[in-house]
Amino acid sequence: MKHQDGCVYLVGAGPGDPDLLTVKALKLIQSADVIVYDRLVSAEILDLAPAGATRISVGKQPQHHPVPQDEINELIVKIARNGRKVVRLKGGDPFIFGRGSEEAIELTDHGVRFEVVPGITAAQGCAAALRTPLTHRGLAGGVRYLTGHCRQDRELDFDWQGLADPDTTLVVYMGRANIPEISEKLIAHGLCGNTPVLAVNNGTTPQARQILSTLKGMPEQVDTAGFEGPVLFIIGKVANLSAKLGGLNAETSEIASAILA
Repeated sequence: MKHQDGCVYLVGAGPGDPDLLTVKALKLIQSADVIVYDRLVSAEILDLAPAGATRISVGKQPQHHPVPQDEINELIVKIARNGRKVVRLKGGDPFIFGRGSEEAIELTDHGVRFEVVPGITAAQGCAAALRTPLTHRGLAGGVRYLTGHCRQDRELDFDWQGLADPDTTLVVYMGRANIPEISEKLIAHGLCGNTPVLAVNNGTTPQARQILSTLKGMPEQVDTAGFEGPVLFIIGKVANLSAKLGGLNAETSEIASAILA
C-alpha cells in the first residue's frame, strides 16, 4: 500500500560551499518540515531552512556511528508516514558513497514516496575549486571514484592491478586513515611512486587546505599536516595541473614544486 501523506527527498548538499547547492535542493531545504542531516552538512546550509523546521542530526564519523543506519531508515519512514515533508540532507551526492540507495530501498519497501535530488559530489567540487580537471586529453582518459574505507573497518579489497593505470585519475573519498595502504598497493601493482597526488581537506569551504605531493610521499605528508575533517585524494597526472592553472596557494605551490621537481 502506498502512503501518499508524506514524502522523503534524498537531497545532495554538495561539497560544503552553500553556493554549490542546486536550485532544487535550495527550494526543498527552504520548504522542509523536517531536515534529517549528516555530519558534513554545514551550518550555513542548515540556516537556509525555515525557522519552524525540525532539524535532526544523524551524522556519522569513522568508527563512531551514534545513530546506526537501520535507525536512520526507520526514522525517515516514520516521519514521512506522519505526513511530513522530509529532506534527508547528505553531503555531496546521495547516491555517491552517501548510502542514499539503502534508504531508497527502505522507503520503497515501506511504500513511502521519495525523490532523489543530486548534488555536486566532492570529487567535482574539490577539483573545480583547485582548478584540477579530472580528465584531460593526453593525461587522463577516465576517472574512477573509490571509497577509502570498508564496512566494519575491514581491509580494502580492490582490483589493485586494474586501478594502477597511469592514464586514469583515481579519486579516493574518506581515505586519510588508509592512504598508506592505498599508496603501497598501487605502487606494488605498477603505478609509479612519483605519480602526483592532491589531498584536499574541507574542500570548497573557507577552511580548505591542500597538499600536492607524490604517491610515495603523500602518506607522510598527510600524517604531519594535522588535517581535521574530510580529506579527498586525487591521484594521477592531472593533479599537477592544479599548480599550473593557479589552483594552489603560494605556500602549497612552492612546497609542491620542491617535492615534484
